[in-house]
Amino acid sequence: MTNSSDYTPPRVWQWDKENGGRFANINRPIAGPTHEKDLPIGRHPLQLYSQGTPNGQKVTIMLEELLALGHAGAEYDAWLIRIGDGDQFGSGFVAANPNSKIPALVDHSEPKPVRVFESGAILMYLAEKFGAFLPTGRAARAECLSWLFWQMGSAPYLGGGFGHFYAYAPTKIEYAIDRFAMEVKRQLDVLDRRLAESDYVAGSDYTIADMAVWPWYGGLAKGLLYEAAEFLSVQDYGNVQRWASAIGERPAVRRGRMVNRTSGDPSRQLHERHDASDFETKTQDKLAASS
Repeated sequence: MTNSSDYTPPRVWQWDKENGGRFANINRPIAGPTHEKDLPIGRHPLQLYSQGTPNGQKVTIMLEELLALGHAGAEYDAWLIRIGDGDQFGSGFVAANPNSKIPALVDHSEPKPVRVFESGAILMYLAEKFGAFLPTGRAARAECLSWLFWQMGSAPYLGGGFGHFYAYAPTKIEYAIDRFAMEVKRQLDVLDRRLAESDYVAGSDYTIADMAVWPWYGGLAKGLLYEAAEFLSVQDYGNVQRWASAIGERPAVRRGRMVNRTSGDPSRQLHERHDASDFETKTQDKLAASS
């Protein structure tokens, strides 16, 4: 790899497959499927295809919160899409999400199956479908959606920017890490100031805005992302810490974080979820013990 200080961009960029670092096997400059593979369909109307990254956790948290409220129609099958293996480029998944990113949801309860992709869109779809976690008053709804879209616009700086260059890039580039660390700390300050004046991100009630923001910024505050808590001095954001702890203690959040998860403690990994009992019987530690 060329040293960044010696690099001069060519007049026309060309894709170099050997220059992609950790994600070279799945990153490419074109869209569309790489292979034929149908998506499985379980017994519930809602079919989720995802992996337990922060973006994936948003949706599983939402579904588990809906079930906790008693919305039986929110029962779902969660199928693991291993993004490191390129499952997101299968023809079935591309049909569900042309952008080949997790998560993707297909709702079979409608006369014609409805596909929904982009995590924020899925949260809105489910909130409107079940009438929960999204205020109906115009001002409150606007506040909630503003913070939801704040997260959608801000997280790429945290994930694809800071997280990539701090944790995953094949070389440490001081300028890139400094640039994105500065922006992430600014975002944490935005959130901390907001949470100084309200219990939750969008106000006094727990909403889809919290479900969207928590897996990224709550995870960062609690040392769950990139092993960067000390580097970013996350303990300095007291209001974020208070909020992150409260959200993280919710039973539905704990369950949602387990679904489609493939790393960490095996007892907290539920690769596929097809029934509420799976949390007790089919976590990876239990499957390993029974094999």
